[in-house]
Amino acid sequence: MTVSLPRSALVTGVAGFVASHLAEALLDHGTQVTGLDRRSPETDAVAAANLTACLGRPGFTLARADLIDCELAPLLATVDVVFHLAGIPGVRASWGARFPEYVASNIVATRRLAATCHQLGVPRLVVASSSSVYGPAGDRPVTEDGPTRPMSPYGVTKLAGEQLSLAYGSLPQPATTVVALRYFTVYGPRQRPDMLIQRALQAALGGEELLVYGDGKQRRDFTFVGDVVRASLLAAGVPGPAEVLNVAGGNSVSVTEVLATIAELTGRPVPTRSAPDQAGDVPGTWADTSKARSLLHWQPRTGLADGLAQQLDWLRCHQPGGHR
Repeated sequence: MTVSLPRSALVTGVAGFVASHLAEALLDHGTQVTGLDRRSPETDAVAAANLTACLGRPGFTLARADLIDCELAPLLATVDVVFHLAGIPGVRASWGARFPEYVASNIVATRRLAATCHQLGVPRLVVASSSSVYGPAGDRPVTEDGPTRPMSPYGVTKLAGEQLSLAYGSLPQPATTVVALRYFTVYGPRQRPDMLIQRALQAALGGEELLVYGDGKQRRDFTFVGDVVRASLLAAGVPGPAEVLNVAGGNSVSVTEVLATIAELTGRPVPTRSAPDQAGDVPGTWADTSKARSLLHWQPRTGLADGLAQQLDWLRCHQPGGHR
């Protein structure tokens, strides 16, 4: 499928892991990109690192603002597509005192953005959702019309934000059409430091113990960031008023298998330390991606071993004493 990219786009949460990769890809294709984030590269080292390839580049404008209360109309007035990736991630922290922040960022801000897109007639809104909306996978890959039973407050907020956005796309003759993409465990260069693969690679390189929750038999459908970006770009042009699509690697792999692959790639065993299962951590995720194949003509291109090798190479280049 040929990617028909917008002339101009707004990327929310642009200083984040996936959004910064998406902004780079849009710039590479000639799209004028406004990146919105409440973090400043001047004061946030992670934001600065993620946006290195965007800052100062022709066609890129950074707007430092918070979706909760910023003036949205000037940001949306001339864009063809909004890619909404802003929000607070993480299952474990959502059980604690920060839950009101999850509600504000993942639900209230998302509804505010979707409503303003509708009011101003922005043609397309692409929303980053999560596999956490499903809850535990059974013995079959989950389809988009399957039950949604999130097992964490985080998953509840992602489902609410997704469904609010789709509600605007389901209005009679909607001014803004909506595609919600349910990302499954995205990994790759610049992955968040709290994520399993990033922590495991650092443990293999540095020798510090990796804290493994549970028995290591938990399974995840890992998805390389380049595949996620490609699906997101394609979602900008797919027809339909309100669609939800799984975006996943298509293969459910256990934590133990991931650690074994990392050991092979690094030539070092990953030192581990066990900890009890954590609330909200589902035993497995596994996606059916046939709808994305049909509507987007998309399928994942990067297998786990190749994706891990790319993330390892990036980490070796960017981590002090990275053991090349």
